[in-house]
Amino acid sequence: MGGTFNPIHVGHLIIAEKAREQFDLDEVIFMPSGTPYMKNSQEILPADIRAEMTRLAIEENPFFDLSFIEVEKEGSTYTYETLEYLREKNPGTEYYFILGADSLWAIEDWKEPERIFANCHILAAVRDDKSKEDMEAQIASLKSRFDADILLLQSGYMEISSSMIRNLIKEGHSIRYLVPEAVYDYIIKNKLYKAEETIRG
Repeated sequence: MGGTFNPIHVGHLIIAEKAREQFDLDEVIFMPSGTPYMKNSQEILPADIRAEMTRLAIEENPFFDLSFIEVEKEGSTYTYETLEYLREKNPGTEYYFILGADSLWAIEDWKEPERIFANCHILAAVRDDKSKEDMEAQIASLKSRFDADILLLQSGYMEISSSMIRNLIKEGHSIRYLVPEAVYDYIIKNKLYKAEETIRG
């Protein structure tokens, strides 16, 4: 499960746990991005801070693990390179890539999408704001064009996003219960996203 995790929140954790359960995965590897080439890096906290928040978020789940592959890589990070590295390192391992429904429409614009599909199964989290018909049509299109193996992940729709959390902090509102308690404490202690000790909640 890759992501900027800026910050990681309970929605990420619920989707990961649902994927593990629904598809009987041995483990879920959380992989914070290093320098995402498709996002404005000025708006993103340093990779080591995002990785530490991820570590705090997953430390109590024995089926969750943390990878520093992309954090430690110099320059821009690309999903296809990460997947090819993992497959070369662990040729006997079957990889599933967990992503949100919106990414089904964005992935065609990612670097080397055909190499992404060639090295993993895609687990796409179903969202209530995407109709089943639209998702099935997009999946059919990707399967036809890239021979992609895409499965639907029934995770339930959660209106939580990292950008929403950052905005709440900037406006002085509580983010308690939107992020794990350890992540909440870390954000407040280090005044991330301009959080103050006096934040409500």
